[in-house]
Amino acid sequence: MNGWAADQERGSRFMLQVMLWIARHLGWHASLLLLYPVSFYFYATGRRTRLASRDYLRHLQGRRVRETEVMRHIFTFACVILDRVYFLIGRDRAYRVEIEGLDDLDATLALGRGCILLGSHLGSFEVLRALGRRAPVRVKPVMYRDKPGPLSDLLENLDPAIAASIIEIGRPDAMLRVQESLQAGEMVGFLADRAPSGERTVTIDFLGAKARFPTGPLIIAAVTAAPVMLFYGLRTGPRHYTLRFEPFAERIELPRARREQDLTGWVERYAASLAERCRAAPFNWFNFYPFWDEEPAGRDGQADARAGAQGLGEVR
Repeated sequence: MNGWAADQERGSRFMLQVMLWIARHLGWHASLLLLYPVSFYFYATGRRTRLASRDYLRHLQGRRVRETEVMRHIFTFACVILDRVYFLIGRDRAYRVEIEGLDDLDATLALGRGCILLGSHLGSFEVLRALGRRAPVRVKPVMYRDKPGPLSDLLENLDPAIAASIIEIGRPDAMLRVQESLQAGEMVGFLADRAPSGERTVTIDFLGAKARFPTGPLIIAAVTAAPVMLFYGLRTGPRHYTLRFEPFAERIELPRARREQDLTGWVERYAASLAERCRAAPFNWFNFYPFWDEEPAGRDGQADARAGAQGLGEVR
């Protein structure tokens, strides 16, 4: 795990530990009030996170980023972590989750081929998991977990069913489990905006600059011939989320003669939807690492940018 990923791992774990104690002992309203000092602590100590946040907001907005915007970004991240705790411990009855595109999802699942869901680090994946616990169709997240970090351990202790449902990239039976899940009519979810170290990527334009996106989820979709939908679990207010499903492809085909060109085209289509959602909910994207193929600019210094760009690890 590189410095950027380690910073986010430590910060996320710290937030989660604090929020877990508060959620169990003080309740949601007290938790929300205490998020302000917790978020400021994370802002003050998370040097690389500040730099990554500023870099993302600069690409998104096309202008100099105010520090209050960086703080708001980090505060939104803290809110989502707090909500994650409540979702994982099953205290989510007070939450309002609106679902858009449910008819499209039902129609896709009615085909009997399961469904591949392409998600991102925009918003919260736990909203989808919470929906999956109450829905007749299960959701199986596909994740890279070669060496689960302390944050993953803490999350799985909150809800041991998480570990059982995860399909681990890199295991010999991973592809078989994906196919079995799809054949059972289940949904298989990928976070398609970050590649594990060493995974194949393509470089495309994203928010005005070149960025690398993984190709693995789309290749798997093509191999399995499963229908594909996009999903976003956006935080739209206190204890309020919008879970959005968007049709993407009834089937992805990658003919040998046009494989690279078509694969890049599918990635570009995914990235275009992600960019649109980022503009609509600018403080919901939590990909806190050097995303663009350039050195992030910011007053925290270029040394950290050069050091952090040595490797792009997955925050688990």
